[in-house]
Amino acid sequence: MSVFYLPSGREVDLFRQAWDSHAPLMIKGPTGCGKTRFIQHMAEALGRPLVTVACNEDTSATDLLGRHLLLGGETRWVDGPVTRAVREGALLYLDEIAEARPDVLVVLHSLSDHRRQLFLDRTGEELPAAAGFMLVVSYNPGYQRSLRELKPSTRQRFVALSLGYPSEESETRIVCTETGVDPGVARQLVRIARKIRTLTELSLLEPASTRLLVAAGRLIARGLPPRFACVASIAEPLTDDAEALESLRQVIEVSI
Repeated sequence: MSVFYLPSGREVDLFRQAWDSHAPLMIKGPTGCGKTRFIQHMAEALGRPLVTVACNEDTSATDLLGRHLLLGGETRWVDGPVTRAVREGALLYLDEIAEARPDVLVVLHSLSDHRRQLFLDRTGEELPAAAGFMLVVSYNPGYQRSLRELKPSTRQRFVALSLGYPSEESETRIVCTETGVDPGVARQLVRIARKIRTLTELSLLEPASTRLLVAAGRLIARGLPPRFACVASIAEPLTDDAEALESLRQVIEVSI
């Protein structure tokens, strides 16, 4: 089944040119705006395998590169996801790269410059990236302001692309396509999200994402009452604060 993605600008052209020119790509954007779906779409369009790693503070360079394991009574080297992507010429997608430990970022340096090589200290290998390999990373600038920032020396290794939430028309089409609800319901869901995104006084850590709208639409398509589905899929995931939650419920009640 083909991966559905609705472009919002020239991101497809930029991705293809970056891939053709062996330039690593950094995608910036808020949670649930379609960064991962976009990368899945491009991997399919380019006919390349996709290796995805969700970065976190516990992910080590060893987790990504590989390790020696005892298999069948003997010690063997087992490739990690980064090494596998380099050998196969896959698209390597590191999600939320700013969460990664410093040793992970150091490992990526030789892949993100003219060398396009991976050094495996434990095996003594110097692996040139196979044809078709591309390094893609993503992060959420708004969220990372309160946690970690990428160092300038890391950022400047990448071509950068910013993705935001789609236009009202595009987001409505996405919700319709992904959930099967009729356009009127999809439009109501999108307008709920757009109203919530303007409520800066609620101090939500994240805005209402397209992903939440798709979740609500799927529940509605399966027969749940629309308001109940919206509270469960949009309001509740956004906050635990009672006052903020009540404000979100009010937005939902007057919108659907």
